[in-house]
Amino acid sequence: MAELRHLVLVLGDQLDPDAAAFDAFDPAQDAVWMAEVAEESTHVWSSQARIALFLAAMRHFAHALRAAGRPLHHMRLDDPANRGSLAAQLHADLERLRPAALVMTAPGDWRVLQAIKDVATARGLPLEVREDRHFYGSVREFAAHARGRKALRMEYFYREMRQRHRVLMDGDRPAGGQWNFDADNRAAFGDAGPGRVPPRTVFEPDATTREVLALVARRFAGHPGRLEGFGWPVTRAQALVALQRFVAERLPLFGRYQDAMWPGEPWLYHAHLSAALNLKLLNPREVVDAAVAAWRAGAAPIESVEGFVRQILGWREYVRGIYWTRMPAYAGLNALDAQQDLPAWYWSGDTTMACLRDALVQTLAHGYAHHIQRLMVTGLFALLYGVQPQQVHAWYLAVYVDAVEWVELPNTLGMSQYADDGLMASKPYAATGKYIQRMSPHCRGCRFDPAQRSGATACPFTTLYWDFLLRHEARLAANPRMVMQVRNVARLDEAQREAVRARAAAIRRGEVA
Repeated sequence: MAELRHLVLVLGDQLDPDAAAFDAFDPAQDAVWMAEVAEESTHVWSSQARIALFLAAMRHFAHALRAAGRPLHHMRLDDPANRGSLAAQLHADLERLRPAALVMTAPGDWRVLQAIKDVATARGLPLEVREDRHFYGSVREFAAHARGRKALRMEYFYREMRQRHRVLMDGDRPAGGQWNFDADNRAAFGDAGPGRVPPRTVFEPDATTREVLALVARRFAGHPGRLEGFGWPVTRAQALVALQRFVAERLPLFGRYQDAMWPGEPWLYHAHLSAALNLKLLNPREVVDAAVAAWRAGAAPIESVEGFVRQILGWREYVRGIYWTRMPAYAGLNALDAQQDLPAWYWSGDTTMACLRDALVQTLAHGYAHHIQRLMVTGLFALLYGVQPQQVHAWYLAVYVDAVEWVELPNTLGMSQYADDGLMASKPYAATGKYIQRMSPHCRGCRFDPAQRSGATACPFTTLYWDFLLRHEARLAANPRMVMQVRNVARLDEAQREAVRARAAAIRRGEVA
């Protein structure tokens, strides 16, 4: 065998043939390494849909690499020689392949990066970790933005990114005359509901994907979720079709209804592109450019396009910067000292709370829920209940097909659970059941009353909201954005306080679910 110069390591969320790891790739002296290992599906109890998506996309990418003439060493999950973890498999393969050096694009998981670094050190091999060009900005640029700031507000970062990359700009002014159209993007559906929503873009599994689905059903039968109806894009060509369909069919109403919910309607006007973006099947620049082009052509309103661009150029870049400038300490944060266990019914959807049941059943069926279901239903309940944030993180990382730690962890610990003490969010996202009643019709068919904070019919969200304020009254009193809520809780007499505490305790004992 000819001496191997570079072994290029490609992880399951790095499926981009133009990634920096491939710069100057020479098929005469370099090779690619990929490994499907059980540990990546079991370090959190990953859903079957999430496992299947990663494996199917990896196998299609492996086919594409071979078709492009790039030598590939690909360990499949069902190979009897599989060592079960990235570190163990890499050790074994390095013994056989003996490259002079390792090359990779920066990964999206701190744990994985450390494991690979440890293997390289143990083998005495140089490891070159190259910048991930998939993103608009670098971690170094975000660190410069963050330097000297006690709090890192996305809005300021987002405006800088808009200006630097000339996105939705008219000269030095924001397109449409304002930076933020959130006030126009908070509509709920009327009593008649969303009407006819464009059908979700579904891709019929081919032979490779069917093989993966059968493997996952067999190997991970005890994992949560289902595989029926699996139709996620697993190739770049499919991802481009999904992007085109979103821009043409959903983007015009995306902004107006991006916070709205409706029972039994999981897809609504959302893009469903985050998994393809996070696997690197799509580049964020082409996604943003497609949305902006639709506005310039008069095919979508500025409110929708700005709201969508904010999610890609704003939040997505921002949370990555938070993750890589704050890890590994960030993963252990728990500013509110939340210590409750995640309720077991998060893994089954077996609850009488209509909004939670709908979000959880949908999540387990599809590996998907939109951002308001995540933040203001499943996340809000966990915050008010007092779940240990690391358990909330593990659940989100496990159940959603688009979950990669760099994006999921800050959104969960910082945005949703306020575990970072306000580094990301200026106040806890705490609300009563009245928020859910305003944004959806779930409360109509629910046995709980969102207007009641105590008593047998009180909505658990509302009870736990008041209990949350009582438990953290002193801390929240120092937050200028919580002044009104703290004043409201101060008006409760001792009997009212005790009624809230008693009802909250019953909820945590499982007597109300």
